[in-house]
Amino acid sequence: MADILPEREALSRAVALLREGAAIAIPTETVYGLAADATNGEAVTRIYETKGRPQFNPLIAHVADSAMAERIAVFSPLARKLADAFWPGPLTLVLPHRSGSGVHPLVTAGLDTIALRCPRGFGARAITALGRPLAAPSANTSGRISGTTAEAVEADLGARIPLIVDGGATPVGLESTILKVEQDRITLLRPGGVAAEEIERVSGLPVARGATGVQAPGMLASHYAPNAHMRLNVKSVAPNEALLAFGPRRVHGAEGAVAVRNLSETGNLREAATNLFSHLLALDQSDAATIAAEPVPLEGLGEAINDRLVRAAAPRDS
Repeated sequence: MADILPEREALSRAVALLREGAAIAIPTETVYGLAADATNGEAVTRIYETKGRPQFNPLIAHVADSAMAERIAVFSPLARKLADAFWPGPLTLVLPHRSGSGVHPLVTAGLDTIALRCPRGFGARAITALGRPLAAPSANTSGRISGTTAEAVEADLGARIPLIVDGGATPVGLESTILKVEQDRITLLRPGGVAAEEIERVSGLPVARGATGVQAPGMLASHYAPNAHMRLNVKSVAPNEALLAFGPRRVHGAEGAVAVRNLSETGNLREAATNLFSHLLALDQSDAATIAAEPVPLEGLGEAINDRLVRAAAPRDS
C-alpha cells in the first residue's frame, strides 16, 4: 500500500522516488496527478501500467517555469502571451516539440507536438527540486473518475504506487484546459479550468472547436466514467437512480432518488467544477445502477463540466 504523507513533509521523499523512476501521486491545483520523470522511459511506462492507459494517449509534461518550457517546445508570440497570462495555472498548451528536449517519446505518443503545463504548489516545487519535467496525468485508473483528494487516489491506486502526497482537496477540481496553438490560431482540444472566454479575452482571438483524433490527453470518447451508467440533462429521476443536481430547483422525482449531491446550490459554475468529480464518486458509491444529471449551463466553466459529463456517459467496453 502507498504511504500517504502531507505535502509539507513529502518533498524529499517524493523527489527521491522520482529520481529512482517511480510513479507517485501528487496534488495539483486541478486534480491529483500520477507523476513520473518525463525524461525516463521506464518511469513513464510505469504511469501507463499503473493507470492501464492506452499508449496512443499522450501525456502532459509539467514544467517548473517558462524557461524549462522553452527548452522543450517551440513558442510562438501567441503561445508566450498565453503562458504569461495563465501560468502557473490550469492551462495546457500543445506546441511543436523541440528536438533534443530530453522528454521521452512515450510522453508524446509519437506526435510531433507536446502538451505542456506549469502547475502551482507542490508540483512546481517537485519539478524544481528534480530539475526535470514531470509527466503527470490524473491519478486514477484510465477512463475513470479523476481523484480530487488523497483518499480518492488511495482507494483507486493505493496498492499500485509507493507514495501519495496529501495536499487536501484540489481547488479547481477539473483538469486543465488544453489548447493547440498554431501561429495565430487557437483550437480547444479539451475544456477545463480556464474558460474559453478568458482565453479569447486575453488573446483577442476566437477559440476554435471541433478538433478530431487524439491530439492531447482527455480526448477519448469515453473518459472520467463512474461504474454506474449516466443519463444527462434529465427532466425527471427514477426511484432507483442517484441524482447529480445543479442549482436551487430540483427535477421531478428528486425526492425519491437513492442519493443526491448538488454541484452548487446557488448555481455557481466554479463551485460546480470543484465538486464535480468528488460528487460523481460519492454517487457512484451509493450503488445506484444509474446516475441522473440535471442540466448545467454551457457558458464559462459549464463547457468543461458538460464535456466531462458527456465523456462519463459515453458507451464503454466495461
